[in-house]
Amino acid sequence: MNAHTKIAVAGATGRVGRHVVEILEAQGHDVVPISRSVGVDLITAEGLAEALTGVEIVIDASSTPSPDQTEATEFFTTSARNLHEVGHKAGVRRMVVVSIIGIDESKAGYNAAKLAHEQAVLAGPIPVQVLRAAQFHEFVEQLVGWGRQGDVCYVPKMRTQLVAANVVAQALVDLATGPAPAPESTGAPFPEIAGPREESLAEVAKLVLARTGDVVRVEVVSDPVNPDRDLFENGALLPSPHATLAGPTYQEWLAGTS
Repeated sequence: MNAHTKIAVAGATGRVGRHVVEILEAQGHDVVPISRSVGVDLITAEGLAEALTGVEIVIDASSTPSPDQTEATEFFTTSARNLHEVGHKAGVRRMVVVSIIGIDESKAGYNAAKLAHEQAVLAGPIPVQVLRAAQFHEFVEQLVGWGRQGDVCYVPKMRTQLVAANVVAQALVDLATGPAPAPESTGAPFPEIAGPREESLAEVAKLVLARTGDVVRVEVVSDPVNPDRDLFENGALLPSPHATLAGPTYQEWLAGTS
């Protein structure tokens, strides 16, 4: 692929998207950011036709701040439909979309919404590659904030192999700028990207809290009414044997952000 390919990045100001933009620009590509802050709305499609004019590839790293399954599903399915409809008319050749490892059996929350997102993007006219990623390092501090109640921080019991957002961004760029997959690879498993080792959410939460100097007890909780509880707790969200493992451990990453 030549160095001046025109590539649009949906969610360009987000946790992964901003790194995607930086990497593409460093490689010399013509980058078109798609976000509300630059006047392009994936849901209303305002400004989308103009943004996708002349674009060859779309990298979709967009997300929604809502963990509510209904709201998130509406966001993802609407954005997928608009990117396909407007992108197809504009002549977009490929899309690369980030998703989450191990969500095939998800029935609730954000993970179920991402599963609906995968189904929606794969049903459209533009060829799509899905990259499944583990939970981001950057997710832990947010989780700690949600779970803190006074001097106790409640953290869900969950097996994960945390990965840095910039590592996921690099993997998305590699897919988008690499050769298009052969038609016969359609049934192959989605490529996956994860960190170098399994991490305990409780242990990494303690690392985050230690930086604040507060004396906070971390308590692991298991939600019996969550239909996805077994997926979170039994390792279903860990990477498959074919996954690429890359980037720093959580502790290494946290030290680097000091």
